[in-house]
Amino acid sequence: MSILGKAIENNKEIYRLQGLSCTNCAAKFERNVREIETVNDVQLNFGASKLTVIGEATVEQLEKAGAFDGIKVLPENQKVPEIKIPFWKKAENRTTMASLIFLLFGYISIYSLGEEHLATILIFALAILIGGYNLFIVGLRNLTKLQFDMKTLMTIAIIGAAIIGEWSEGAVVVFLFALSEALESYSMDKARESIRSLMDIAPKTALIRRGQQELELAVEDIELGDTLIIKPGQKLAMDGEVIKGQSSINQAAITGESIPVLKTIGDEVFAGTLNEEGSLEVRVTKRVRDTTLAKIIHLVEEAQAERAPSQAFVDKFAKYYTPAIMLIALLIAIIPPIFIGGDWSEWIYRGLAVLVVGCPCALVISTPVAIVTAIGNAAKKGVLIKGGIHLEEAGRLKVIAFDKTGTLTKGTPEVTNMKAIDGHDTNELLAIAMAIEKFSQHPLASAIIRKAEEAGISLNDYRADDFHSITGKGAKAFVNGQKYYIGSPKLFEEMTPLSSFVHEEVNTLQIQGKTVMLVGTTEEIIGLIAVADQVRESSSEVIQKLQAIGIQKTIMLTGDNEATGQAIAKQVGVSEVKAELLPQDKLAAIKSLRKQYGKVAMVGDGINDAPALATATVGIAMGGAGTDTAIETADIALMADDLNKLPYTIQLSRRALRIIKENIIFALGLKLLALILIVPGWLTLWMAIFADMGATLIVVFNSLRLLKVKE
Repeated sequence: MSILGKAIENNKEIYRLQGLSCTNCAAKFERNVREIETVNDVQLNFGASKLTVIGEATVEQLEKAGAFDGIKVLPENQKVPEIKIPFWKKAENRTTMASLIFLLFGYISIYSLGEEHLATILIFALAILIGGYNLFIVGLRNLTKLQFDMKTLMTIAIIGAAIIGEWSEGAVVVFLFALSEALESYSMDKARESIRSLMDIAPKTALIRRGQQELELAVEDIELGDTLIIKPGQKLAMDGEVIKGQSSINQAAITGESIPVLKTIGDEVFAGTLNEEGSLEVRVTKRVRDTTLAKIIHLVEEAQAERAPSQAFVDKFAKYYTPAIMLIALLIAIIPPIFIGGDWSEWIYRGLAVLVVGCPCALVISTPVAIVTAIGNAAKKGVLIKGGIHLEEAGRLKVIAFDKTGTLTKGTPEVTNMKAIDGHDTNELLAIAMAIEKFSQHPLASAIIRKAEEAGISLNDYRADDFHSITGKGAKAFVNGQKYYIGSPKLFEEMTPLSSFVHEEVNTLQIQGKTVMLVGTTEEIIGLIAVADQVRESSSEVIQKLQAIGIQKTIMLTGDNEATGQAIAKQVGVSEVKAELLPQDKLAAIKSLRKQYGKVAMVGDGINDAPALATATVGIAMGGAGTDTAIETADIALMADDLNKLPYTIQLSRRALRIIKENIIFALGLKLLALILIVPGWLTLWMAIFADMGATLIVVFNSLRLLKVKE
């Protein structure tokens, strides 16, 4: 590739589009842009109204490519206030109303002057020209290029109606088609509002302090390390860390949580959240394009562009469907007059009716409008679904596997029991454990460190060196020159036989649902420490809801021992427990479940157990807000650390799947019924367009029901 070619390929620009009216128009616009010589590749996201151009093209070139549909092209970062024009004030809607007025006058003229009168024909002709002018321009241009889309079919049908003298029917077809286009555009705007509302959550300017100066700056001009000054009742413009003050922050816009969260010095806060009480000073930690809100918006838009399996089927079907309809219409128009002496005017009329009713509009839009609506609704509730395929797969789930720590439990374990053995004291036991665990990232380590700090034990007296983690079992280090181990009873059993006393103590604590860690050397055990992780109050209720909505099996996967796992499982009500699992064992468990049940979800924190999350049919991460790993790893991220979002997500996905199936069946069924009515000659042109328009609108409004799915 030449240097120029590489430069074009690496030049990527993203634009926002206004006036993108339908899926057919979007496909044509994408083709036109692709034909620009300096454009290497193009991707159009219909749901988000975004255009990605790889190569070089001016805004003027892009708008010329979309001139047939009046598409306006704006650079992604350009600030242009969106002018909301009332539905009835839009130019295309005014021409539709004018067409209706002439249509009504035409029918009055029929009753007063007769259908064949010149004045009647002229009135209907005016209704056709006013309502269908833009349609004819595009349709005739497509016809010259042999591009057969919906507008081409309509143009042929209306011109054909005029030729055979069906002026009134041609006028009705034009009006109904224009009305359906206007209503489809309106309903798609409603579906896209979920993204627009996300974009408007965060303020566009903020008050910051630099040195001794306080400045009101646009968010694009705010730098890392700047100090935001947040007053009560204000929204945060950037992500950051609280450095002064404390206040309750309403994070509903990001996490979907309705209860405000208390934030103090050192806590993370997010752009778009609302400061309810006190004043705060926040150090900016992310640029505006990298905030959690910006990532959510980007991923929601990308998700809406991704083709779901049902959409891929529809697109493939429509590719062959339109030419087939044109062939059927042609055969109906010419075969009966030629072979059985049928009336040419009558059979051409029937062929035109096939063209009109055969428009694939309802079928093509049946899936994307449902996907756009469902993903947008979920985002507003704090659930990030990263594509139509994941939305559909979540609707087919039969089994859900849960990581224990931080998912079914709070993930903040506390030391509940300590017992020193053979002359050692508990302070020595706790100090040695703390010295080793200081280097560990395991959740249980933090519980030991907190307990030691409460007991006033200083690290200066116990120093650990040469720390090594023993995956899935514990850790070892030299403490004050002596090699010590801390870990599961299984680890110590591999080194030295456990006494009956230790066995009995361990079993008693494990039956109570506690995790037991032993501390000692290869020769002796100096004591044991029991830690318990508190079960989330919502876990039991969530498991019951999942079982009530038809999830066949809920399974807890844990690295804990069998007794602890069974005790926690009994509290929360899961169907099955797989305990003492290393990360690779969890991966194997998910593979086994997929083989047995087909569709399996894994719910975890998105940081640990990444292989299991990736292997599951649907990986669901808890607490995505502020956790880049969770957002990147999972197929679905519950932005709040709240399991209650899970049943809502499954129900939304199932509803979306059902609505997509309803849309496809209805769109095809109505077309089939209309085609059957052509045989006895019962299908008129206006009935054909009414059926097509009705199918499109019913599909769209059926999809918009997904906006009403609640938690």
